[in-house]
Amino acid sequence: MGLPQSSFLSDGGTNCGYHVHGVQEGSPALNAGLEPFFDFILSIGHTRLNTESDLLKDLLKANVEKAVKLEVYNSKTQRLRELKVIPSNMWGGQGLLGASVRFCSFKGANDNVWHVLNVEASSPAALAGLIAHSDFIVGADQVLQDSEDFFSLIEANEGKPLKLLVYNTQTDQCREVMVTPNGAWGGEGRSPTPWRPSRDLLTTAVLLLRGGRLWMTP
Repeated sequence: MGLPQSSFLSDGGTNCGYHVHGVQEGSPALNAGLEPFFDFILSIGHTRLNTESDLLKDLLKANVEKAVKLEVYNSKTQRLRELKVIPSNMWGGQGLLGASVRFCSFKGANDNVWHVLNVEASSPAALAGLIAHSDFIVGADQVLQDSEDFFSLIEANEGKPLKLLVYNTQTDQCREVMVTPNGAWGGEGRSPTPWRPSRDLLTTAVLLLRGGRLWMTP
């Protein structure tokens, strides 16, 4: 259901909400249609969630096993929509919602996205199932605010499993990918010279995920 864009500015322009980082299989969040990375929960019932507090948790508890309305902003479509969710502790997973969320601003939510341009055979990127051209790395277990954050994260997890959130343009879905960065995999881990940006991308930085070429798109 589409909503007027001005409705989420009725609180004086506080462009904040609860960013959905992950949605568990079979959860109330999944059944309601919440989308990882792109969705921000702005209100529950008639209550605007414009400050970080226990309000979301308290309102979910107050509506256990009852349908309650969520107002959700999607940073991909840049539109608002209404969803109905039934908070439950009977669905078999963790939490009443079954989603991991973090309070933050949705202004510039898509600023730090890395496009996978190439995946070399037998590389950690290939073994993790990253797909060239159609995959975009949109998140990780920690907040990534710029290109150096991502590069540091890869270096810090040398030889250790690292969970990434990946959006695929062909399926229009986000998925979790486990990759183990490994500088000794047998191929190049970093390009010795910068790559030229492709015409369809306005690139600001170039990174490499041990065999996968990544452009950071603005």
